[in-house]
Amino acid sequence: MELSDANLQTLTEYLKKTLDPDPAIRRPAEKFLESVEGSQNYPLLLLTLLEKSQENVIKVCASVTFKNYIKRNWRIVEDEPNKICESDRVAIKANIVPLMLSSPEQIQKQLSDAISIIGREDFPQKWPDLLTEMVNRFQSGDFHVINGVLRTAHSLFKRYRHEFKSNELWTEIKLVLDAFALPLTNLFKATIELCSTHANDASALKVLFSSLILIAKLFYSLNFQDLPEFFEDNMETWMTSFHSLLTLDNKLLQTDDEEEAGLLELLKSQICDNAALYAQKYDEEFQPYLPRFVTAIWNLLVTTGQEVKYDLLVSNAIQFLASVCERPHYKHLFEDQNTLTSICEKVIVPNMEFRAADEEAFEDNSEEYIRRDLEGSDIDTRRRAACDLVRGLCKFFEGPVTGIFSGYVNSMLQEYAKNPSVNWKHKDAAIYLVTSLASKAQTQKHGITQANELVNLTEFFVNHIQPDLKSATVNEFPVLKADGIKYIMIFRNQVPKEQLLVSIPLLINHLQAESIVVHTYAAHALERLFTMRGTNNATLITAAEMAPFVEVLLTNLFKALTLPGSSENEYIMKAIMRSFSLLQESIIPYMPSVITQLTQKLLAVSKNPSKPHFNHYMFESICLSIRITCKANPEAVGSFEEALFLVFTEILQNDVQEFIPYVFQVMSLLLEMHKNEIPSSYMALFPHLLQPVLWERTGNIPPLVRLLQAYLERGASTIASAAADKIPGLLGVFQKLIASKANDHQGFYLLNSIIEHMPPESVDQYRKQIFILLFQRLQNSKTTKFIKSFLVFVNLYCVRYGALALQEIFDSIQPKMFGMVLEKIIIPEIQKVSGQVEKKICAVGITKILTECPPMMDTEYTKLWIPLLQALIGLFELPEDDTIPDEEHFIDIEDTPGYQTAFSQLAFAGKKEHDPVGQMVNNPRIHLAQSLHKLSTACPGRVLSMLSTSLNAEALQYLQGYLQAASVSLL
Repeated sequence: MELSDANLQTLTEYLKKTLDPDPAIRRPAEKFLESVEGSQNYPLLLLTLLEKSQENVIKVCASVTFKNYIKRNWRIVEDEPNKICESDRVAIKANIVPLMLSSPEQIQKQLSDAISIIGREDFPQKWPDLLTEMVNRFQSGDFHVINGVLRTAHSLFKRYRHEFKSNELWTEIKLVLDAFALPLTNLFKATIELCSTHANDASALKVLFSSLILIAKLFYSLNFQDLPEFFEDNMETWMTSFHSLLTLDNKLLQTDDEEEAGLLELLKSQICDNAALYAQKYDEEFQPYLPRFVTAIWNLLVTTGQEVKYDLLVSNAIQFLASVCERPHYKHLFEDQNTLTSICEKVIVPNMEFRAADEEAFEDNSEEYIRRDLEGSDIDTRRRAACDLVRGLCKFFEGPVTGIFSGYVNSMLQEYAKNPSVNWKHKDAAIYLVTSLASKAQTQKHGITQANELVNLTEFFVNHIQPDLKSATVNEFPVLKADGIKYIMIFRNQVPKEQLLVSIPLLINHLQAESIVVHTYAAHALERLFTMRGTNNATLITAAEMAPFVEVLLTNLFKALTLPGSSENEYIMKAIMRSFSLLQESIIPYMPSVITQLTQKLLAVSKNPSKPHFNHYMFESICLSIRITCKANPEAVGSFEEALFLVFTEILQNDVQEFIPYVFQVMSLLLEMHKNEIPSSYMALFPHLLQPVLWERTGNIPPLVRLLQAYLERGASTIASAAADKIPGLLGVFQKLIASKANDHQGFYLLNSIIEHMPPESVDQYRKQIFILLFQRLQNSKTTKFIKSFLVFVNLYCVRYGALALQEIFDSIQPKMFGMVLEKIIIPEIQKVSGQVEKKICAVGITKILTECPPMMDTEYTKLWIPLLQALIGLFELPEDDTIPDEEHFIDIEDTPGYQTAFSQLAFAGKKEHDPVGQMVNNPRIHLAQSLHKLSTACPGRVLSMLSTSLNAEALQYLQGYLQAASVSLL
């Protein structure tokens, strides 16, 4: 694409269309942009548009499209074509920083993100002048430019907060500190001075405080991995200024908005974070400054109101206290009983209250409420921070703190009892206090794993939780119902089993509650209870104990999916999946209605898949339905195909990318249920599965390979007779996969199935070509993973066609090739093979080479006979060699940035491990002994003389053991 006005005009029109609400206009425009994004100059056209277009909406749209383009294509993935040509890459890096700095804020943010994506790949090696270019702009004095630089630096450096330590990372951070730490410190000092100069100018203060927030965030990122020498030397400058900013109060920066945090709050919360980082990680160096920070933050907490806009500030301030109070050498600051009482009374209890804003979220924004409350993404809520502070204080002062709070809990419960309908919030706070006091250690999987001995959880449960859940109406006091259900969920390991069994019908009943939070919690609690393990790793709650409730459980779960706001509720769908898994054949009587409801749901959500977890559990539930029913009645597979195939066809025809990998997995499961023949409905689909476009998407590869394997296992002869013209297509897929380091193992899975199941004559003409392709790949890029797969394949080939056929095909490619493969690959590398079945295939294959291949006994290959036997005994007896060369460590990790439908393995569509030599050989060691015995009978004396002269003593000892176990001897 040339950089011409005509192309700019075309691009403008298509970008406009991508904003159209009508899919008939929007989709073709998106497809067009997708089709041209590989062209040279495409990104430069976008940058020209966002710089020069007269229409703001086009500028913004071009900036977002550009950022997403960079996200999808900048990374160069091994084995895949480079999607952006080198001249475009150079031009982008040369122009993007000045362009970003001169753009309005909305566009600046998009370009800043794009720079950080490019920086993640190219900085510092391939973009050495980025830092200098940025630091030089600090001198400009223009805070719009300075904030652009700071914002970009923040998005570049924030990854230092969660990267693993490595030499490469330290080198990069050192480079950044050398160039950036001093200019950043000078900018910090200058900005603070400007704040006092412009103390009465509201608009100037807004810009300056935006800078200070970014500077404080950069301070956190640059200090996270370790305490840099520069910051240690300049701690006085930074900490004194941070402290004075914490205590600053400027009326001009206060906002009227009760919801949205203002600049002052955001800056103070970041400073609390920075102080907590130093208190936790560098407490020795930070010790002189700590007391004044504790005082300042304490005053901040006592004087800050309950409005939502202060939530982040208050929770970060409380987190600071929590991190300080659990360090042994700050213990003295909290020892005094009055201090503890004061913290409990002034900080903890007020921040545990259920506010009007929480009630609003509970009712009107339940999805966000659940995400915060259940999934622990409430890291920055007041309640979570107060809870962490209780836990921190209990580390050293469990007795006194429990004593103080017991009084609060009792008085709150008494208040509630006086007038429940008015005072229900008191009980809510009491339950929250008990929960935070009692829980010492918690995991997502097991709930509370360690509890405070001073709190009687079962007694509290029976007296205060159960009565709420037993009340006749499921819709009154929804917050207390949700609290009660959450209590069961959290303390499921502490409450005795009989109490859990009493709770199950109550939870099933609450699936009908109108409140989204209540019926979601009920579903989630049931799902968690069903996963609990009792003795012998069996489920704690058995299918027999659930028998009286099966019908009402299934009815209420499916009914809950029809309640407003829960049509794609992932917790309900996960509970359906877990119920199927627990109840097994008890669900069969309800299957007709269940599968109808699941397929209707599948059809509905396939129109616009938006909830990945919900979709995943839905497909898991479908797989479970198939497995459970067909285990009891294999003939039922036909009725599932009837129910599902219409929807599947629609999904494949409409190219619903998110669902296609799932559809292939379910189809594999169904096809594997057929005993001997492939139904014609599957054969009709077979040619479509070989279309190259399907194999372009990485997420399709594992499930498609498995589906083709199912075709080969169930109907190789049908393919050979009715679809022989498709065999080259099948091998074409193998050829594409084998060329990729990331997917070569999938290519071998397919090849192994072809060799194992296809009639020999149907692949005769292709065999030599297959080996030539494998040898080319071995020459070009030999990785450990490839060699392991290659060894298994060669030995499977040997098992299937015989050792002589293997030797002949190798030597037909190149004379003496067979000996080279034995000497250079099989003997030195066989120890790397892992997996029971894989090792067995190799053992049987090598045994055949040793005992059923005449050239091994009477040509120059004979010198390899003993080393090969020694390698085989090593495979049996030595530990597996799992070393991997350094440069290969990261090959298997598929990490493509941007949105690419990843492959999600369905647990309940799992493939049974298949052993191709299972019927032929049970014990490979005994098989070796028997085969050697047979060989020695055919040529007496030869085997024994080779063994006694060349095999090492230890291996010989093992071999004698095999011969004894097989009750045979060598002649």
